[in-house]
Amino acid sequence: QVQLVESGGGSVQSGGSLRLSCAASAFTFSSYSMAWFRQVSGKEREGVAAIDADGSTRYAGSVQGRFSISRDSAENTLYLQMNSLKPEDTAMYYCAADSRRFAWWSVFLPSKYGYWGQGTQVTVSS
Repeated sequence: QVQLVESGGGSVQSGGSLRLSCAASAFTFSSYSMAWFRQVSGKEREGVAAIDADGSTRYAGSVQGRFSISRDSAENTLYLQMNSLKPEDTAMYYCAADSRRFAWWSVFLPSKYGYWGQGTQVTVSS
């Protein structure tokens, strides 16, 4: 059974950094498309960063230059390094995975991903 477990969330002041991790199990991690999404209560889930099996990455405009997504296939772990955090980055962050490779215009569509973690909360105070 595919399992994704996020960790690394917490509370930080504006300008600070956090690194999120997503431990994956029970699937061929290296061949899957992976992504980070975030969601604020009452709002739609939005894509933050995505990485495909070849290591190509894509970022939402709001985090470009501040966030970095990476994957370690030896450890079956997905990472999201978040720097220069802002209060508007406050959200629940989710890890997502799917066995398919997507066209780049669709990597931030939540409906594309078949597997999700339980989320980790990130709170940024001003």
